[in-house]
Amino acid sequence: MGGVEGERSAGGRGEINPGYSETFRKNYKIKLLLNFMKSLKPSMRENKRYLLVEGKVEDIEKAILDFIGVLGMSKAGLGWIKKGKSSAVISVNREAVNHIRASFAVWPEKISVVRVSGTLKSLREKTR
Repeated sequence: MGGVEGERSAGGRGEINPGYSETFRKNYKIKLLLNFMKSLKPSMRENKRYLLVEGKVEDIEKAILDFIGVLGMSKAGLGWIKKGKSSAVISVNREAVNHIRASFAVWPEKISVVRVSGTLKSLREKTR
């Protein structure tokens, strides 16, 4: 068939013309797969809460891991949004907020949750 990049071969089975580079073929296959994947409904997505935490930032992950373990930490879905010297903004699963607070309470050094918010925008507005 013609020389247009991305054109399928005469077989019509979704195969790419063999004259194209390997990188192009891989990217084309990924694009085909992404077209078939559906996005999750909002009700099925994981609900996150954003925590403004003050204290020793290096110990946040250790405190959570020691208290709720590896499985609990994976269920919490800990994510780092912003790290500072003495404070951090982290994201966790909505169901794990109480476990995270408890892990900070039993940790020997002082780590405290200043504020919990459902959106980053409201967290920024309330801390001003």
